[in-house]
Amino acid sequence: MAKDYYGILGVSKDATQDQIKRAYRKLARELHPDVNKEDGAQERFREVSTAYEVLSDPQKRQMVDLGGDPMDSGGGGAGGRAGGDPFAGFGGLGDIMDAFFGGGSGGGAGRGPRSRVQQGSDALLRLELTLEDCAQGVNRDVTVDTAVVCDTCQGGGSSAGTAPSTCDTCEGRGEIQSVQRSFLGQVMTSRPCPVCRGLGEVITDPCQQCSGDGRVRSRRTITVKIPGGVGDGMRVRLAGEGEVGPGGGPAGDLFVEVEELPHERFVRDGADLHCDVQVPMTAAALGTVVNIETLDDQEELTVEPGTQAGTEYVLSGQGLPKLRSNGRISGHGDLHVHLDVVVPTKLDDTQADLLRQLASERDEEQPEPTVSANGNGHRSGIFSRFRGFGHR
Repeated sequence: MAKDYYGILGVSKDATQDQIKRAYRKLARELHPDVNKEDGAQERFREVSTAYEVLSDPQKRQMVDLGGDPMDSGGGGAGGRAGGDPFAGFGGLGDIMDAFFGGGSGGGAGRGPRSRVQQGSDALLRLELTLEDCAQGVNRDVTVDTAVVCDTCQGGGSSAGTAPSTCDTCEGRGEIQSVQRSFLGQVMTSRPCPVCRGLGEVITDPCQQCSGDGRVRSRRTITVKIPGGVGDGMRVRLAGEGEVGPGGGPAGDLFVEVEELPHERFVRDGADLHCDVQVPMTAAALGTVVNIETLDDQEELTVEPGTQAGTEYVLSGQGLPKLRSNGRISGHGDLHVHLDVVVPTKLDDTQADLLRQLASERDEEQPEPTVSANGNGHRSGIFSRFRGFGHR
């Protein structure tokens, strides 16, 4: 029976990717082994991580919605990879065809036992990085908790000096056949042997370290090289660093997903950066030079006299590296500086008179105060909005 991955994360089946991601982050913070020492928390953390791995992958999520389990090694392909036999829960597509056309008859000429050694599944790890880390690239040590080959039986699953024996139920074929009567006549079907689970052999004396699985859980530290130019949601693949498969099979890959932290000054748009710079109203009118802090250094920006609010300056090549799909850097993005002209909110009488004098010199019309319709002597809202800047 397929696991309820939606229920594990506590989300509905029509949840968006953002909702799934938020639910996972909340549970991961609560259940992480470094934080939660309660019994069962570590196993619950693994379940939550597996559920997010499945539901964040469109192909695996589609298989779940169809009633399958992509992480079931017996029903979702080797090591839980998506894209396995979607009819595995019904004994396989071959068994359905056998039911109608009598395949598998003829003295046990079926598909044969499957291998105990299977490909391991991929693992996913998330790594928080600052904008500076994403721009420069870093080497970071991370701790991963994955299945590794059992060092006692070296993946064989049997105790020292013993070996698996042929299954007595299926006689090593890995499947059993049965004949049923239907409206089509006699129908022969084949299904995996329930004793050996389709392997054709059983471990009579399993390894005490791994209980016959050929692998054990282990926490280890590896160094991840993050290239410059990565961004939020990008994944770095470490081949062969994922889960070791059943029977000591080849390990899957480890994917390190970048979670970029917000920056106090810059907003990122791909390889480009955006920032706001404030200048006084007088500086914008008269012109000035502003020092702009970039990711690496400082740049002088000349503000021409009469510059208006919202003016955008582009500093070429002061953005982030442009990371291509092959891992190479192809130039840099730009830094977009957006000018914000600061209008004073409080003026004393002298400053207000100076502004009025300037307005008069520039022939700027100064409307007189008006009285509201109810005769209360208050200034109208239009007048307040027009001249209020000098009396706040």
